[in-house]
Amino acid sequence: MTTTARDTVLGRIRDALALAPAPGTAIPRAYRTGRSLPDDERLALLTDRLVDYKAQVHPCTAGRTAEVIAGILRERGARRIGVPDGLDERWLSAYDGEVQRDSADVSAPGLDALDGVVTASAVSCAETGTVFLDGSPDQGRRALSLVPDLHVCVVDLSSVVAGVPEAVARLVPERPTTLISGPSATSDIELERVEGVHGPRTLAVVIRTDA
Repeated sequence: MTTTARDTVLGRIRDALALAPAPGTAIPRAYRTGRSLPDDERLALLTDRLVDYKAQVHPCTAGRTAEVIAGILRERGARRIGVPDGLDERWLSAYDGEVQRDSADVSAPGLDALDGVVTASAVSCAETGTVFLDGSPDQGRRALSLVPDLHVCVVDLSSVVAGVPEAVARLVPERPTTLISGPSATSDIELERVEGVHGPRTLAVVIRTDA
């Protein structure tokens, strides 16, 4: 019987598998989960972490959401903003600029032409100061939150958890997840901080304390 190159390769693979060590043992994953903190402590911890990451934090009641968002956009001179298609329209009722609903038809240059973007969020981790977006209709696709230079992100205090395990437990694994810890930043060869390299230069987090 003629031996082909394919037979040779497969034979060597079988031999290697036969000599390979037995499958590894199960890895214990007894993570510390289920931690909780009172509302005021979660708010203070998340705020401290976000500010340390150079993000702007704007706590407010749910009834002032539109007012606070409009104030941020006005202060930044944002006259044309993008929003995910499922964003609550009431959040923009005090904004007098142009609003563009996002879709897959909007190109990256089109997103770059926007002055900013407003999105909701899925969950936030107080301990690390991380906001999670999961691509839900009120958060939109990843490009929408990464390309514009200003990102205004609304966080409900009820969605803020103590640590990473608690945050991950609230996520749907099949959804695309974006983790945000302050504005995009990196350091050059002289360790000088440079913001806006891989995403928004400015991150403003609106924390709704009674939502």
